[in-house]
Amino acid sequence: MDRQPISAGTIDAEEIARFSRVSGQWWDPRGPMAALHKFNPVRLAYIRDQTAAHFGRDAKRLDNLAGLRVLDIGCGGGILAEPLARLGAAVVGADPSERNIAVARHHAAQSGLTIDYRNTSAETLAEAGENFDVVLAMEVVEHVTDVGLFVEVATAMVKPGGLLFIATLNRTVKSFALAIVGAEYILRWLPRGTHQWDKFVTPNELEIAIEQNGMQIADQTGVIYNLLADRWQLSADTDVNYMVVADKPA
Repeated sequence: MDRQPISAGTIDAEEIARFSRVSGQWWDPRGPMAALHKFNPVRLAYIRDQTAAHFGRDAKRLDNLAGLRVLDIGCGGGILAEPLARLGAAVVGADPSERNIAVARHHAAQSGLTIDYRNTSAETLAEAGENFDVVLAMEVVEHVTDVGLFVEVATAMVKPGGLLFIATLNRTVKSFALAIVGAEYILRWLPRGTHQWDKFVTPNELEIAIEQNGMQIADQTGVIYNLLADRWQLSADTDVNYMVVADKPA
């Protein structure tokens, strides 16, 4: 496969500006990031359980990620990085928004957590030769300019025997109706313009990109919102939200 130079970049400046504008409200569970706060428990549990199973850990232990180096790409204000650190992981949180990183550092300090937050891009980390046991790209690929290049960069940083997690949105009529019209315009769970439907990625497109870079899908799951329980939960339905985990041969 002909590979583009990593320095070509996948950052969308408009997307970064959009998230920077709400950076001061990352930790407000009723603010612009309310939907992400509700989504956080299900994605954290999925990462914890899949990682524990892969590395032979007990998922019920409070330190089950101890000794593992984890990269959270597009970490925002740190709402996923912090609970991962509490589970014992050595977390590097990367975000191209300086404001987001400032918020994340401040909140981690208030919480007494040591997290290596960096105002940088995945490309810069890859060029520096950084590598990790687990790389996370949660709710990120639908905001980049080049999905194929982004996946190439992310997979390059996974150590042999390591894992890559990606959570994103499927490009279907149903996702347009629910994730954009419903979530942004009717329910107003998210600020209008948070997502562009044409940037959503199908599971097949994502699987091809991952496999082209030497990794294999180990698990895939849909995520749906249970209105009666008022929470997100795993599901076989991947029409809208879904997550995948891929492993790299040792």
